[in-house]
Amino acid sequence: MTPEISMYESAMGECFMRLAAPVQQFHRLHGHHVLRGEVEVHAPRSILARLLARLLGTPLRAGEGPIKFELDADPLVETWTRYFPSNVLTSTLQLDGNYLVEKVGAARLTFELSASEGRLHMYLRRLQFFGIACPKWLMPIIVAEESGIDHRLYFHISVQVRHIGVIARYHGYLVLPEPLFGEGAA
Repeated sequence: MTPEISMYESAMGECFMRLAAPVQQFHRLHGHHVLRGEVEVHAPRSILARLLARLLGTPLRAGEGPIKFELDADPLVETWTRYFPSNVLTSTLQLDGNYLVEKVGAARLTFELSASEGRLHMYLRRLQFFGIACPKWLMPIIVAEESGIDHRLYFHISVQVRHIGVIARYHGYLVLPEPLFGEGAA
């Protein structure tokens, strides 16, 4: 029996194979998984940035410490629940053609995925907030990258809106499960 292709593999096609092995491993996980690691969170500073962070459910307080990450994944939808030291953030991800759509709080973000030097890069192409399309001039600047070494998935996320400031910024790693015998050999 062949394993089902993950959403990320479907969206990226052959580019998926250019990702580092731990990034591929993470995006091929199916079913329910609980991963743990460490995270550093930076707090939004302006009043408007904190208001937007509250609407999205992203962390409001700076800090560092353990992170628990719950993944429920099948080829059609993934639910990511991040247990930060100060709050919990849940989002769902689905495919829309070759794009990945993430629903988080009041936002629906559409990303184009690419690989470069083993890293996954997610580029924001569309944004809806409360169902209203965001004009291009108001689009946030998003850095969403993943890399991997050994059995760790490293992530760096930053969301900034011009003239408002950083809405969310966090980085860290998750420890991936050890591959089963014969699985994930590169």
